[in-house]
Amino acid sequence: MRPSIIDIGVNLTNRAFDQDREEAAVRAEAAGVSPLIITGTSVASSRKAADYAGLYPGKMYATAGVHPHDVKGCGADTLGTLRKLAALPQVVAIGECGLDYNRDFSPRDVQRRWFREQIKLAEELDMPLFLHERDAHGDFAAIMREHPEMIGKSVVHCFTGTGEELRTYLEMGFRIGITGWICDERRGQHLRELVKEIPLERLMIETDAPYLTPRDMRPKPKGGRNEPAFLVHILETVASCMGMEAEDVAAGTARTTKAFFRIE
Repeated sequence: MRPSIIDIGVNLTNRAFDQDREEAAVRAEAAGVSPLIITGTSVASSRKAADYAGLYPGKMYATAGVHPHDVKGCGADTLGTLRKLAALPQVVAIGECGLDYNRDFSPRDVQRRWFREQIKLAEELDMPLFLHERDAHGDFAAIMREHPEMIGKSVVHCFTGTGEELRTYLEMGFRIGITGWICDERRGQHLRELVKEIPLERLMIETDAPYLTPRDMRPKPKGGRNEPAFLVHILETVASCMGMEAEDVAAGTARTTKAFFRIE
């Protein structure tokens, strides 16, 4: 029997799941994907993620943070609210936070400010960081180097960068999250080689559902939506690229994930 597979990043409170949230969770568990870690990307979504995860102790967890797209809405109450959410037993990390210079939905100086604030919050609370970085490698690495003790407690979620960037992150001490981007023949081919360089004790896997549906799934999912059950397909792709058995990658990434997030 294959070891359980842990999805470290699923946007299960997204409205794309409004019609079948419970059913999607059941399908995931039936496929061997459990527990699920629900991503918080704003104060509101972090609250929803914590509330929903709280209904399924041991089967679901949540993160609490503000994505760089949303930090333009941060204010005086933001950190206090995140601190309260982080005190809940089902909340296992601060994030999703970081920098996104690809879309620039929030001004870059505002992104940097609130990235630093959330790093400091995780440091204060002794919690892991669930991180986002897109087209911002230089500033991202520089800011994290200001908090060297937090680097080993951080996962760069949905890594899609270059070989040089991956090697820098591994040398610094980050964990790396790999999504279905690796299944994308247009944009993800380079990851098929790079994933071989990630030691199992530094690797985690995720769907980022409902986004990043694996493009090579056959038959294609109805409506094109990603869901946590599809992590099995991502696992098998990662294992094939690494030249390993899927069971060994599942067991290794589960060990890494449980130790990192301090979950059973």
